[in-house]
Amino acid sequence: MDESFLEAINMPFEVVDLFCGVGGLTCGMKQAGFNVVAGFDNDKTCEYPYSHNNNSNFHCRNIKEVTSDEVNNCYSAGATKILVGCAPCQPFSTMSYKRFKTPSAREADLKYNLLSEFGRIIEGVHPLIVSMENVPEIRNTSVFKEFVELLINNGYFTDGGQVVYCPDYGIPQNRHRFVLLASLQGEIHLLPPTHDRKKVTIRPLIEGLPKVEAGETCPTDHLHRAAKLSELNLKRIRASVPGGTWRDWPEELRCACHRKESGQTYSSVYGRMSWDKIGSTMTTQFICYGTGRYGHPEQDRALTLREGALLQTFPRDYEFFPSDVTEYNMRDVARHIGNAVPVRLGEIIGRSIQQHLCKNI
Repeated sequence: MDESFLEAINMPFEVVDLFCGVGGLTCGMKQAGFNVVAGFDNDKTCEYPYSHNNNSNFHCRNIKEVTSDEVNNCYSAGATKILVGCAPCQPFSTMSYKRFKTPSAREADLKYNLLSEFGRIIEGVHPLIVSMENVPEIRNTSVFKEFVELLINNGYFTDGGQVVYCPDYGIPQNRHRFVLLASLQGEIHLLPPTHDRKKVTIRPLIEGLPKVEAGETCPTDHLHRAAKLSELNLKRIRASVPGGTWRDWPEELRCACHRKESGQTYSSVYGRMSWDKIGSTMTTQFICYGTGRYGHPEQDRALTLREGALLQTFPRDYEFFPSDVTEYNMRDVARHIGNAVPVRLGEIIGRSIQQHLCKNI
């Protein structure tokens, strides 16, 4: 099932992506054959990558100020509406649970109730199908339970969602995500795993890229840029083995915190990836050698921005800034890449919706 299927049933399906960021979910939905007509996000710096790569309209808006009419106006007259989105996951993440000591403190976070805003727009737009993607921890929150109740009260069928292990779908990251699908036409489920998780590795995605040193930029691809490393961290990564830990280093290279008993459990920081294994979760810090297992498998540096984007399954030619831009903030781009929905997961969501439509139309 692909774009030809959507053409064959002769129904104009159109998608709007809320909290679209730089377009990971949109790109995946388009790869599944859907026409994504618009994306909404409050970060203006997402506009170029979103619009340029996906040929979709970008609306720089705070979701709390977006009306249902505004979203409805994005769809063509007579279009069958699909609404997708990934509300910012930081309030529901494991780190948030550590940072906020009580549920009330966590719920006071300004981003916490954005899922409720998603629900408000669903009620006003009443799309045929809804998809929501987030971190697994969201299932334990009151705002999620209220979201599911809203869907049911508005006539949607949903199985309550499921936790996805990314390698099961060909995404080479140790990453778990939560996906909920809902439909007005009956039961809808995510496709079963498409890959053998034991055979998924980082090698096919990043092995063939040009070699770059720490602090260098590839002259033919300005996104293939590696952060600088201090002399001490260069010594550390040279002493690191693929899949190993800082425990492989000589004593003089170890951080002071790792010499204490309290620091013994943080074994993945300063780690080097292995070619024939999956990688760590691509967070917003993947360009930093010391924040996780983000060392290149054989080159003495952390991952480049392009490598992080590829491990997030963005297309090789995906542009995050205009090609004539040579000066940019690496951390800003890494934040966009790390926050994105993996493109392949977006495609799986799209193909799951296709399968549902095939059975019900």
